[in-house]
Amino acid sequence: MAKTVHISKKKKGDSPLSEREAAMAAQDQIIKNSLSLIKNKFMVMSGKGGVGKTSVAANLAMALSKQGARVGLMDVDLHGPDIPRILGLKGVLEASVDGQIRPKPYSDNLEVVSVGSMAGDPDKAVIWRGPLKLQVIRQFISGVQWGKLDYLIIDSPPGTGDEPLTVAQTIPDARAIIVTMPQEMSLDDVRKSINFCKTVNMQVFGLIENMSGFVCPHCGKPIDLFGSGGGSRTATAMNIPFLGRIPLDAKMVKCADAGESYMGKYPDSEVTKAFNQVVAKIIEGG
Repeated sequence: MAKTVHISKKKKGDSPLSEREAAMAAQDQIIKNSLSLIKNKFMVMSGKGGVGKTSVAANLAMALSKQGARVGLMDVDLHGPDIPRILGLKGVLEASVDGQIRPKPYSDNLEVVSVGSMAGDPDKAVIWRGPLKLQVIRQFISGVQWGKLDYLIIDSPPGTGDEPLTVAQTIPDARAIIVTMPQEMSLDDVRKSINFCKTVNMQVFGLIENMSGFVCPHCGKPIDLFGSGGGSRTATAMNIPFLGRIPLDAKMVKCADAGESYMGKYPDSEVTKAFNQVVAKIIEGG
């Protein structure tokens, strides 16, 4: 008696899904191999905009590179990619023969990748949904010739949305450096960032209080424009390390607009000293 042979029919859409999963798995392996060459990964984040997070990320990367470390700076603030402007980098990113993205060199020890260097028009709005953001960030990690790095500094957009979540999921050993201002409104948002890190199991390396005090150029007296000490109090209350205070200096704004290195131009300033103190803690903790 002839046996009945049951042929299972392939459901519509099975093949593209399996191909997509295979592509993701292959990219996961590339990401794992790429990250294995990077000793320390830090995501610089903030609970709200306007606290100088990008400026802090850029200056931390520059300060680390000046200590002789090989540093990569990755800008995943996809809607406000200001790193190229701050560092004075021009032109678009190029690809190698094998299709990998070449980071833009800032100095012998510092290389940079930013979505701001992917398009020719810096004024063009970036309108991307969550899945596309995830793909771009994964491509930054898997498709960039970072090579061996001592530090990868990741400038994340403010808040706790797709970009920081993707970084946390893609780089599981990344540590967070949270930037805040002394005022209470900023500190409320910082506490949300800290709780975000706890939820996604990301270690908080520490908290930086930016724009902390301003020395009047006329009388020389310090003025607490945004309050004082809120960052250290929040760090103590939330049981995370406090990395230091970065003073407010109008010359930083001028340097950022001109694409000049503030620390290179003002090596003896209080701001430069403050960044070097924070970097000393990063090196010690790395």
